[in-house]
Amino acid sequence: MRIRGAALAVIAAVGAAGVLFAVQRAGAAPEVSRQASPSPDQIARGHELYLTGCVSCHGVDGVGTDLGPTLVDAGAASADFYLTTGRMPAAQGLPYQPPRKQPAYNRADIDALVAYVATLGTGPAIPTVDAANADVAAGGVLYRANCASCHQSAGAGGALSYGQSAPHLKDATATQVVEAMRTGPGQMPVFSEQSISDTQANQIAAYVEYLHHPDDRGGAALGGNGPVPEGLVALTVGLGGLIAISVMIVGIHRGLRT
Repeated sequence: MRIRGAALAVIAAVGAAGVLFAVQRAGAAPEVSRQASPSPDQIARGHELYLTGCVSCHGVDGVGTDLGPTLVDAGAASADFYLTTGRMPAAQGLPYQPPRKQPAYNRADIDALVAYVATLGTGPAIPTVDAANADVAAGGVLYRANCASCHQSAGAGGALSYGQSAPHLKDATATQVVEAMRTGPGQMPVFSEQSISDTQANQIAAYVEYLHHPDDRGGAALGGNGPVPEGLVALTVGLGGLIAISVMIVGIHRGLRT
């Protein structure tokens, strides 16, 4: 009887160990808006903010320094991407692509800074994105063909060469996804409209939004990190179950002998 009790305890422990919960990230950045034609006052406000928080790295008039790249021809899309994802301003000594964090500026100040940076050249504008009416299935095909090799099939990010990594996409808005495709931040390549059309870009953005809350009909999401946690659970439950069954068989056999 003691052995049977121990076997039941092992089974209960294995069952408890096999239950994992996926943690959903909170606090995603708000969706960004496409700017209308900025007013002179807004550009002046952006210039003031630039001189306070950006000039030490990017130089006067955005020409760049040893601490930061030029912003000439960076465009509104690039500035909007870096500011809304909190990657700029960045502390010295950070990797080539700074990590995502809480934005340092509110929406009005971001719009002002973006308006000023847009006056420094002829870079890409903030894209108009309509993910709500895009074909999510087609976006999944495009994502797996063009994005999954770096950002992982579930958008969890992954390692790149030279110690760099592709960021996760769990907090990326649809506009930020298209901005990144058009501007190529960090080690990401630039996808022009000739390689990925605006319609296809919308489809990819819609699929990335789907990855935030996928329809996991196969069971628990297990963090959305692919086969590694799934294999761990299978190994734990499978081997644990075999051990528990073996203990029960031995207990039953000994009980019959006595």
